[in-house]
Amino acid sequence: MMLGTEPAVVAGAGIGGLTAALSLARRGVAVTVLERRTALEEAGAGIQLSPNASRVLIDLGLGPALARQAVEPDRVVIRAVGSGRTIGGIALGRHMRERYGAPYWVIHRADLHTILLDAARSLPNLRLLVGRRVESLREENGQALVGIATASNGQDVLPASLVVGADGVWSAVRPALGDGRAPQYRGYAAWRTTIARAAAPAAFRDANETGLWLGPEAHVVHYPVSGGRKLNIVAVLRGDKPLDGWASPGERDQLLHRFRKAAEPLRGLLATAPEWLVWSLYDLPASRRWSRGRATLLGDAAHPVLPFLAQGGALAIEDASVLARELAARPGDVPAALALYEAARRPRAQRVQEGARSNARAYHLAWPLSMARDAVIRRLGPEGMVARYDWLYGWRPE
Repeated sequence: MMLGTEPAVVAGAGIGGLTAALSLARRGVAVTVLERRTALEEAGAGIQLSPNASRVLIDLGLGPALARQAVEPDRVVIRAVGSGRTIGGIALGRHMRERYGAPYWVIHRADLHTILLDAARSLPNLRLLVGRRVESLREENGQALVGIATASNGQDVLPASLVVGADGVWSAVRPALGDGRAPQYRGYAAWRTTIARAAAPAAFRDANETGLWLGPEAHVVHYPVSGGRKLNIVAVLRGDKPLDGWASPGERDQLLHRFRKAAEPLRGLLATAPEWLVWSLYDLPASRRWSRGRATLLGDAAHPVLPFLAQGGALAIEDASVLARELAARPGDVPAALALYEAARRPRAQRVQEGARSNARAYHLAWPLSMARDAVIRRLGPEGMVARYDWLYGWRPE
């Protein structure tokens, strides 16, 4: 597949950017990935790879590497933060494989990032440039010109046949395409950590499951990662003001104080982690137009997703697959391919965004409204809870 005489440029070496770069490079496109950071390290904790995302990565040949590091939980167990009682569950494991033909994996974000980086570095037509920040974007004579700044304050212009902005919620490419909106703080902060699984309280060491604890103004998710050696923990709390910076160290005592009335097993789990990082959660409705000429957006740069449906990374992986497909179908007309890519992705991104916002409301309901939510969870049962999301997990790139 030839897009032009110049390489495709992907801004951002995160999960979406690397998946896009791999998807293009495996089709014969020369790709240059720009990353503003000088070290290719992925911050954060765990990420959930539901079947709609895992099938894309498996098709890229990453299945064996992922299977060594990922965990495939048997179920989600939903509990009440305050009492610890079991509300219901969601069937994962074999049920997901049989229903959707692909696994529901959970994995440490750094492990996934390493697997993607290793695959990228193995391809001769894929180049990684770190310490490069996109500053401008224009088109001349049928090609895109990307203005970049280096970590040493140098400047350069890189010609490109295609530009993909995969540089996250605070994208530099998005305003260059005419969308100057600022992401909106949604009143939540996510506290994230990982601990050695052997150091967790006994009740959390052996069960091959994801835990979801629901309560007013807060919820907690935990699951094993790194081949089962570690436990990923995320606590989402209401917060009046956003924190400065992308991720900030969290005060452990502050978190424990917020959960002082939680059930003892949950309090014990949270107390096990000595260090936390905190992210303020931002949202932005999917842009009415995220492609222009030979440039487009992908993942959170196009449609940031709150984490209440665990689909931010999955949507970026889906985007990468569809983008490569549309470009392969129309290699001589990049603008037309990007228009079709955007048209295919926007309705789904909007539906996932709304689903995440809806879950944010449902997760944090106070009594008595929480009683109705819990009754629905029990009535549906573990397999019925999955069936509600056939539209999400059953997605395929064809």
